[in-house]
Amino acid sequence: MTSAQEPEFPGKTGGAPISALNWTYVLDDAVLPEGHMAPVFPLGMNVVLARVGGAVYAVAGKCAHMACPLSAGRLEGYTIICGCHDWRFDVRTGRFLDAPELGVSVYPIKIEAGKLFVNLG
Repeated sequence: MTSAQEPEFPGKTGGAPISALNWTYVLDDAVLPEGHMAPVFPLGMNVVLARVGGAVYAVAGKCAHMACPLSAGRLEGYTIICGCHDWRFDVRTGRFLDAPELGVSVYPIKIEAGKLFVNLG
């Protein structure tokens, strides 16, 4: 993807324009294999990246239940399962699967020149 193109996001962006100034490099694209997660800390914020179905997703890295690190859990398809109490979150939406009114934040991702960038908004 070139910087002249509008990035494609796996998560919702609410239709709001995303400033190029808010993108933060987090990881080389080749480092994150299919079906795996990686913790990253853009601007000191705990974020988990997950690659599923060829797309990369970024969610807040702390469980909504007791703030356990989601990166210590496991990824099953589009679901991150917290290692502390088995709370399950959809990486596409951040929603807690057992109570959709709960969830974790989802952040837009873009890939440029083999590098992953996250926008914390």
